Amino acid sequence: MANRPTDDTDSGDITTDMAEYINTLHDLADCSAKVVLNYFRSGLAIEEKHGKGIYDPVTEADRGAERIMRDLIARRYPDHGIIGEEFPDRNTDAELCWIFDPVDGTRAFIMGAPTWGTLIGLSQNGQPVLGMMNQPFTGERFLGGPQGAIYQRNQMGETQKLATGSVTDLENAVLSSTAPEHFTAPDEWRKFQALSGKTRMTRYGYDCYAYCLLALGLVDIVCEAGLAIYDIAPLVPIIRAAGGVVTTWDNGNPAQGGTILATSNRTLHDKALTVLNE
Repeated sequence: MANRPTDDTDSGDITTDMAEYINTLHDLADCSAKVVLNYFRSGLAIEEKHGKGIYDPVTEADRGAERIMRDLIARRYPDHGIIGEEFPDRNTDAELCWIFDPVDGTRAFIMGAPTWGTLIGLSQNGQPVLGMMNQPFTGERFLGGPQGAIYQRNQMGETQKLATGSVTDLENAVLSSTAPEHFTAPDEWRKFQALSGKTRMTRYGYDCYAYCLLALGLVDIVCEAGLAIYDIAPLVPIIRAAGGVVTTWDNGNPAQGGTILATSNRTLHDKALTVLNE
């Protein structure tokens, strides 16, 4: 990308330094992509984390990509915090924190499906302000923040503005969720089924890609449970800047994860929330 920062100096106010932070998102995407693509469809070794009650794999692609992103931030912004999936958090009391999920959709990654992505976000005082989903295999990037939301194909290619769809009725809506087994708490699956039963179509298995398809105007609702901060915080600015709405199931702040509902507009969101809370 043009006009990338070339030194490792720290920065100040997020508003005045927004262009630099966006460039940093691209730099993080570039360096992590080189690691991840070395392992995709390569027959790499797979470990299981255990502890969540469902199959939770991790690979050296996850660890290697997060490691290189952490190193870049530690050099460029030593006072910033870092929150990631694979390694302990650092300096989380900092005003500005970078949030990483190096391979969101590891199950898809290990089966060779290109519906995973690298999530990179920046939060200020705990609230997501910038976010990117990078899919290096397909060459797609989805970026959102105060400057708006854009879709970029083939990295150096042209960009287009992201805009969510206009469907306002549940019966015409396309719903997506990663997997039924993620609804583990009492009543979560029952509530999701109630919502699914009122929509036109439900599709599973897209992880972070589903939220980006929502920002692209192709999916109307994404409904999930059990998300961690790094699963959703980088996606929040993309969804909102594209015109969508994202909250918890009780209409709360989605920044820390949990039960998440993302929709293409407020009218549809209110209708989905009503079903989830009946």
